[in-house]
Amino acid sequence: MSVLDLPRLWRPETHQALFRRILDATARPGTLADTADLTEGAPAALAALATFCDNTQTLADLTGSLGATDWAFLDVARAAPEAADFILADGATAPGFTPRLGTLDLPDGGATVIVTVAALDGGATLVLQGPGIKDSRSIAPRGLAPGWLAARARWCADFPMGVDFVLADGQSLMILPRTTQITGA
Repeated sequence: MSVLDLPRLWRPETHQALFRRILDATARPGTLADTADLTEGAPAALAALATFCDNTQTLADLTGSLGATDWAFLDVARAAPEAADFILADGATAPGFTPRLGTLDLPDGGATVIVTVAALDGGATLVLQGPGIKDSRSIAPRGLAPGWLAARARWCADFPMGVDFVLADGQSLMILPRTTQITGA
């Protein structure tokens, strides 16, 4: 199979374009990064994983949504959520695990948790504050179980340790770094 035969999501130029969008969304927490024009209908969560993962990473798929082809293209090792670099989880189900949080010497050892939600709007209003946000920004993800916010608060309580969050619906995502404080409206 040549590069030209690859589905668009798995092409290097797509990863580069996705990386730029994700980087921009990371710099401005709570803003939407639309992936639809780059992925030919692939879910935004898979687009994020395709951008982040390589054969040096580990992944826990708690959703069971990744097929054999996805795993092959991701070229990532499977791991339990407590040990994984990346965790794909369903936002409708409160987390029943504690991810890697990093250490004071290596805070970048904290996991990235990609949480799929029904939509990135139309839910309960949350207020974001922190680096990359002037004053505050409101978001309203729909389909995020309340247990997620409490767990994230615990996981990010000892900064610089913690986890980074990616919220993803069908075609868009937003990044909530560990430096972002989240409160209800």
